[in-house]
Amino acid sequence: MLAIIGGSGFYQMENFAVVERRDVDTPYGKPSAPLTVVECHGQQVFFLPRHGDAHTLLPSDINYRANIWALKQAGARQVIAVSASGSLREALRPGDFVVPSQYFDHTKGTRARTFFGDGLVGHISTAHPVCPELSSALATACRDCGHTVHENSTYACVEGPRLGTRCESFFLRDSVKADIVGMTNVPEVFLALEAQLCYATLALVTDYDCWMDDPTHHVTVDIVIQRFSESISRARDVVSRLLAAPPPVNEEHRQSASKAILTPSAVRKQQHEILLKTLLV
Repeated sequence: MLAIIGGSGFYQMENFAVVERRDVDTPYGKPSAPLTVVECHGQQVFFLPRHGDAHTLLPSDINYRANIWALKQAGARQVIAVSASGSLREALRPGDFVVPSQYFDHTKGTRARTFFGDGLVGHISTAHPVCPELSSALATACRDCGHTVHENSTYACVEGPRLGTRCESFFLRDSVKADIVGMTNVPEVFLALEAQLCYATLALVTDYDCWMDDPTHHVTVDIVIQRFSESISRARDVVSRLLAAPPPVNEEHRQSASKAILTPSAVRKQQHEILLKTLLV
């Protein structure tokens, strides 16, 4: 089953038939909002607004572990993360879609970023963090809908909630060689790997961050919300097109956590086994 995590301004799946809303709990607390089950092309899909139903959660306040756990426990096996992003390349224009293949973590270490710990040691491989089949299907759906899409790009995740300085924008653009910048896809993408979920980002470019010389191109909240709101319907169209012919589940990603655990079963605690029962299913 596929799940959609909605970003800024993407709080509901309009024009999709709502089947039910599930108020769920997890070992890590409540997810950002109840899970909504919607139907499209005869398929049921989970939807979860990342910032809450009314955008009440800062990027660093999002309970990423609870969100991913809730989706995995409910039966999701593939996750599309819809996100607003700033462009660090002139060729990636506001209104374009980006399906990144790499992520740079420029957060500050305050976010709970792993399901491992407390006596359970695991080291997930993140060399190839996204599902190639799901990413390719997203890009194809964008093109089929007539939208410009960029692939094989790098998403830099910053802490927020403030917007970046010009120095930071140049650093991410010129030193990191990132292509887009956002505040939410880390640790989400890596937690999805630990939960053996196939993950891909559908990023919508809303602005040029602040590396351009012309200050009228510098990012503001008004610009982000306006441009993302204008393009939400296009994002829904892309998701709908993908659901008409969903890609197969990538079996390598469905085994990512099982290859990462170092702690022998003989010394694992009962809570470790409960955790792994959900992560490894």
